[in-house]
Amino acid sequence: MEKMRFAIKGMTCASCVNRVEKSIKKVEGVHAAHVNLATNSAQVEAEPAVTAEDIIKAVEKIGYQAALMEDNQEQDQSAEQEKEANKLKKDFTVAAILTTIVLLGSIPHMMEGWGEWVPHFIANPYFLLVLTSYIQLVPGWRFYKNSYKVLKNGSADMNVLVAMGTTSAWLYSGAMTLFPTTLSNWGFPYQLYYDVTTVITTLILLGRYLEAKAKGKTSSAIKKLMGLQAKTARVIRNGEELEIPVAEVQINDEVLVRPGERIPVDGVIIKGRSSVDESMLTGESIPVEKKEGDEVIGATINKTGSFTFRATKVGKDTVLSQIIRMVNEAQGSKAPIQRIVDVVSAYFVPAVVIIALISATIWYFIGPEPSLTFALTTFIAVLIIACPCALGLATPTAIMVGTEKGAENGILIKDAASLERAHKVNAVILDKTGTLTEGKPKVTDIITTSSYLETDILTLVASVETASEHPLGEAIVEHAKERGLSLDKPESFEAIAGHGLVATLGDKEILVGNLKLMERYQIDAEEMKEKAESLADEGKTPMFVAIGGQLAGIIAVADTLKKDAAQAVRTLQEMGIEVIMLTGDHYRTAQAIAKQAGIDRFIAEVLPEHKADEVKKLQAQGKVVAMVGDGINDAPALAQADVGVAIGTGTDVAMETANITLMRGDMMSVATAIRLSKATMRMIWQNLGWAFGYNIILIPVAAGLLFPFFGVLLNPMLAGAAMAFSSVSVVLNTLRLRRFKTIPA
Repeated sequence: MEKMRFAIKGMTCASCVNRVEKSIKKVEGVHAAHVNLATNSAQVEAEPAVTAEDIIKAVEKIGYQAALMEDNQEQDQSAEQEKEANKLKKDFTVAAILTTIVLLGSIPHMMEGWGEWVPHFIANPYFLLVLTSYIQLVPGWRFYKNSYKVLKNGSADMNVLVAMGTTSAWLYSGAMTLFPTTLSNWGFPYQLYYDVTTVITTLILLGRYLEAKAKGKTSSAIKKLMGLQAKTARVIRNGEELEIPVAEVQINDEVLVRPGERIPVDGVIIKGRSSVDESMLTGESIPVEKKEGDEVIGATINKTGSFTFRATKVGKDTVLSQIIRMVNEAQGSKAPIQRIVDVVSAYFVPAVVIIALISATIWYFIGPEPSLTFALTTFIAVLIIACPCALGLATPTAIMVGTEKGAENGILIKDAASLERAHKVNAVILDKTGTLTEGKPKVTDIITTSSYLETDILTLVASVETASEHPLGEAIVEHAKERGLSLDKPESFEAIAGHGLVATLGDKEILVGNLKLMERYQIDAEEMKEKAESLADEGKTPMFVAIGGQLAGIIAVADTLKKDAAQAVRTLQEMGIEVIMLTGDHYRTAQAIAKQAGIDRFIAEVLPEHKADEVKKLQAQGKVVAMVGDGINDAPALAQADVGVAIGTGTDVAMETANITLMRGDMMSVATAIRLSKATMRMIWQNLGWAFGYNIILIPVAAGLLFPFFGVLLNPMLAGAAMAFSSVSVVLNTLRLRRFKTIPA
């Protein structure tokens, strides 16, 4: 299965989206197509045999334009949108100037005795016809052009409604100007609608322009990310330093980075150290210390020292490229709630035309005199007031801003469906190691007998552990180095599975391990058994140390709780979400960690292959479950959960399986992701409420429903203004989501 993205030109409303989507899905071999009005793009999943040309032909066949988009073409799309906004601004400006003149010239024709101060040449009906025709056929030509495209394919959209409404007023006025006596003799009342035609066209152009500018603001985060990419890189080849375009950097190139420069691609430091600003990736403003062996990410900023790193990922494989791709795919995907809009939009325009014709016919026969004028007014008002644009923008703009707001804060959301599901989560399962805890064991306690000093034991044990590959041994060696202790290498070393190790250093035999090891070598550890049990109750791993056949002390090592874990658990619980810890550790360790984190319910001693079963059990209880993990053994559970959340500092397998990836690796991001989902869904419902409510209430008003009771008839010019600003209001409402704040850790 291959994924392709296309830029789509010519879409203006939900009906357009529906039509383009259907045409792409008809192409043989296409499995899924998601068309997005907010980004003017289409995301297609198809068999490898389906080519981009096949999709482009299908789109062009129904009157739209399509072009394949590569990942680095997002800026070109942005430039195209800016070009369209500028064209709309120019058309609106010309139309507004001419409309002002037409409005002045129309005053004397509105009522006898009005506008005597208006110059006669401006009020001349022929002059008004020329200006109106120019507005209708030059700035307003886009409505005719787009209408022709869709009508020739047996469909209709918002452009058809606008073209029908304005053309009706324009042609009636033109005919009345050219043949006034003939039409009057036929019973047509003398009425000029030049002001209605020009004002409606101008207001809709204004609405389109404001909408285009507002839509541009919704994608600012992704544009910002793309702007962060370095343009050049300083590589060392054959001992020579060369400055080359970043696109030419190859895997295994040695790249030199100086203070203040952006890191061009992903890699591993091989020489030097520095602090790196990774805020573009994680949203965390505090620079991260980097040394030899540490990973660096392209587009992050080197702050202090110079260093050389070996390139490991370039081009499309860099973390930044993957983030941009994931956000683009999420924005191009369709939320399940959008299905409501798709169904409505398929019938919307035909229904509006029918309502307009029925209302005009009814008022022509039962309306007040002149009945034709009354009928024509309702016909135009109904066509103009209907707004499928607001319906088409309600969901995708909110998804767009929500996913980008997540990316700004280090939360990558896979697709719109994941964002929608997350707001329903009422149970969160947290893996222990690497999720709740740091995933790196650390020395927590060193307890000695009266015969030894703490530094003596630590030096000896760390020295023999240099020959070990066990994580607990590595933690002891790291702790000794942090304290600046000088270590030696053991003369002999033997690891005893399930017990510990026996080593010789100088003339001393050193034992490090559990109680069974002490008993095996007949070491009396009675005096420290109670202390060891107490440490175990705290979730720590106690290791007895014997030197020269005598008990010397205990070194305790533990995988410590992340600093924000307890606060994150508390925040989730305050949101009404049940928090459960899942771990393969034994009961006592799990109990201790759960207690520290403030978790009431935990499931211990779970084998990796059974983690997904625990998720199923919760789902069977009616829970909407989010699973948070970081390891390969978490992948099945992440896939089983309603929402899989991967800690970004974990494995690629976990990230690929998950619906949401947390780049920071902190626990507070879990709560932030759920809050962001709730805020986005709240925005979608507000937008849909406005869009549906607007059409449900105002279409009947435009049809004259209030006239028999209150004598109120909607002026077509007011209908044009309302329609123009309905879609703008949806986009502006969505932009409030950009004020979303994360929970401080």
